[in-house]
Amino acid sequence: MNNWFNKNGVHLAIIAIFVVICFAYFSPVLQGKAPQQGDVLQAKAMQKEIMDIKEKDGKGPLWTNQMFGGMPAYQIWVQYPLNITTYGIDVIKGVFPDPVGTVLVYLLGAYLLFCVLKINPWLAAAGAVAFAFTSYNFIIIAAGHSNKALAIGFFAPILAGIILTLRGRYLVGASLTALFMALEIRSNHIQMTYYLFIALFILACIELYHAFKAKQLATFGKSVGYVAAGIVVALLVNAGTLWTTYEYGKETIRGKSNLTTDKAEPATGLDKAYAYQWSQGVGESFTFLIPNLYGGASSIDDLIKPESNTYKAIEKNLQGADPRQAIGYFAQNLGANQYWGEKPGTSGPYYFGAIICFLFVFGLFIVQHRWKWWILGTSVLLLFLSFGQNFPLISDIFFDYLPGYNKFRAVESILAVVGLLVPLLAILAIKEAQEGKYDQKYLVKRLTWSAGITAGFALIIALIPTAFFSFTTSNQSQIVDALTQMLQNNRGAAEQISNAIIADRVSLARTDALRSILFIAIGFGLSWAFITKKMNASLAFGLLALFVLIDLWQVDRRYLNNQNFVSISDLANHYQPRDVDNFISADKDPNFRVFDLSLGDPFKSAETSYFHKTVGGFHSARLKRFQELVDHQLTKSINQDVLDMLNTKYVITQDPQNGSYKMQRNPTACGNAWFVQSVQYAKNADEEMKAISSFDAKKEAIVDESFKSMIDTKRLGTGVEGFIKLTSYNPDHLVYEYSSAKDVIAVFSEIYYNKGWKMYIDGVEKPYFRADYVLRAAQLEAGNHKLEFKFHPTSYYAGEKISLAGSLILLAGLGLGFYSENKQKKKKEAKG
Repeated sequence: MNNWFNKNGVHLAIIAIFVVICFAYFSPVLQGKAPQQGDVLQAKAMQKEIMDIKEKDGKGPLWTNQMFGGMPAYQIWVQYPLNITTYGIDVIKGVFPDPVGTVLVYLLGAYLLFCVLKINPWLAAAGAVAFAFTSYNFIIIAAGHSNKALAIGFFAPILAGIILTLRGRYLVGASLTALFMALEIRSNHIQMTYYLFIALFILACIELYHAFKAKQLATFGKSVGYVAAGIVVALLVNAGTLWTTYEYGKETIRGKSNLTTDKAEPATGLDKAYAYQWSQGVGESFTFLIPNLYGGASSIDDLIKPESNTYKAIEKNLQGADPRQAIGYFAQNLGANQYWGEKPGTSGPYYFGAIICFLFVFGLFIVQHRWKWWILGTSVLLLFLSFGQNFPLISDIFFDYLPGYNKFRAVESILAVVGLLVPLLAILAIKEAQEGKYDQKYLVKRLTWSAGITAGFALIIALIPTAFFSFTTSNQSQIVDALTQMLQNNRGAAEQISNAIIADRVSLARTDALRSILFIAIGFGLSWAFITKKMNASLAFGLLALFVLIDLWQVDRRYLNNQNFVSISDLANHYQPRDVDNFISADKDPNFRVFDLSLGDPFKSAETSYFHKTVGGFHSARLKRFQELVDHQLTKSINQDVLDMLNTKYVITQDPQNGSYKMQRNPTACGNAWFVQSVQYAKNADEEMKAISSFDAKKEAIVDESFKSMIDTKRLGTGVEGFIKLTSYNPDHLVYEYSSAKDVIAVFSEIYYNKGWKMYIDGVEKPYFRADYVLRAAQLEAGNHKLEFKFHPTSYYAGEKISLAGSLILLAGLGLGFYSENKQKKKKEAKG
């Protein structure tokens, strides 16, 4: 045991340092606080019904009616108890307080990768810090994109497993690849996994080329076989997750359009303008080196400081006005803030670190390993893809032709992969310099060139920033016009304020340019001292890790700091009911909907879903049919007939004069289920949408002709004398009683989704169909009967069984892999 500690003492020390760093950065967690993350709070509202059922029954439902009239819970919160990686994710989130566990995944995963690359532990620590503290990785934590953060955290260890396999350590490499790939997929952020696979595919092509060149195709083929087997096992482990996501994805806004008359609607996938909405500006890429080059985040934090040019210009031209309030007003209404790029808004820049950018350039000069070309080529391609609408030449090819690529939005997030590749080449550069392959003068010369290129660019920004950058938005003239109008046609004052904002943006860029020069100088000095043997390697690498951390830490603190943390009790009590919420909650009807117009756009917030089942909500994977209904019936004007058929019992509004909330009861809401007197057929979705634009939902049902065979009009009565009522409610199990003298058509105010919902009458499964574009309907036989809708998707239940088999294979593979490694190690020791 002592021998083991002696051999691994450095690794254990570095891991301990990582833990200390995380707790030091997130010190509020030691005071019982947690980050206040917008997306997490939205998710809490989305999950309310699911968690309430889970607390009562011990198992969360697979369907929820809290948003958009109802939707599968797959992308909100679902248990996958037979998937072993579920417990791995639980450990990460449970052992350490949020977000300490996530950042430790960043650090430990990257450290494993650099150690597998046989890099000095302290240099590996520097690389791990460089990857983990890349600004984007902290910005997404601040926003609450926890699944995305975890998915990014598994990039590095997946690559480590693949490297081990390529080196001939097949069993342990493949099993580790399977483990980390399974955790990657279970993180449930398919977009990040997809982007990783683009990089891995390019790596595979490069390795194939070199294997062919070296006449080692058989060995390469064996490695690929083991990696492929590991990936297959990871897919099996996540069968439930992937199957439900694939099945559901085809029915969401990422799937095929149902309408043909809407020319703006894409035939399949996301609308390109929507997908490209957050595209990286071409010039913004220089924030990799100078974080505030584009103003940082969409904020006014620096503009409202009394020493800022903007503050002084407001004081001069708006005497008597509060400069802070005025600046806030201009930012909110005109978009006049620090950030001047073309994104609708940003939480911060992609900053890789000045030292790391400098060493990356150094790597381009000296690294001979073939991976240099993989890193460079992949980084350039992903950079071009991140430009989206700002460089459509390449992006459009991928969007139009690469399967699955058009399912994702915010293309700038592909830079998360570049956030791993850049530190990878930077650390490989130091590794090769350490190995003594090059003449000392050669290395110093290339090191000087690298410092000259990176520091030289930063110096240009510091001295003459407007030589390459305008620091103005594309709508700057419109902003000045709007300011002029606000200032009672005082054009001079408007231009002075506008110029002051630009001057502050320039000042931010200059300050950070000088800051980057300082860190490049430190990085150069440490690298030079190490290369010229003026400093011990371990000391140089330790100091390098320290200054990389200081560099990135300072920038990260701009976007994720102690102010992001609040007490856990405050988070638990974040959602407080209004009087109208309390009044509506007193209604004991088990399943009705609320339409909340008091929050602005009711389809861009999930807040109301915390208290009520809503027509609105917010989710990036909502059902396509419901979104089409929203676009055509509830956006430009509100169709009362549609609200009625959705059983919208209450509408909430806010008085614009005094801010008070009002609740209006809808007397024409159709209820949970009802019998209709007639059926009107539509040839397609276009006719169906047109028909529901004006109809009496209580009396007629609009049905697509494809369901005509399910209706026997000869046996139908009017249903006037009968009744149907909901007697038991669970989101994935609804029970009704009905009575009718003749067969009748019943319409249910439940969203139609035939990938799991089944209808039973007196325990016998019966068919049902779609009506009124989004609802369920069925022809019911005469008499007194019990009717049930049960959500029992094969994709989940069969997928779980496959997950169990995959989990057992994964455990067996890991056991066999490490047993084989240990056996080989003992043989070597015996020979030695």
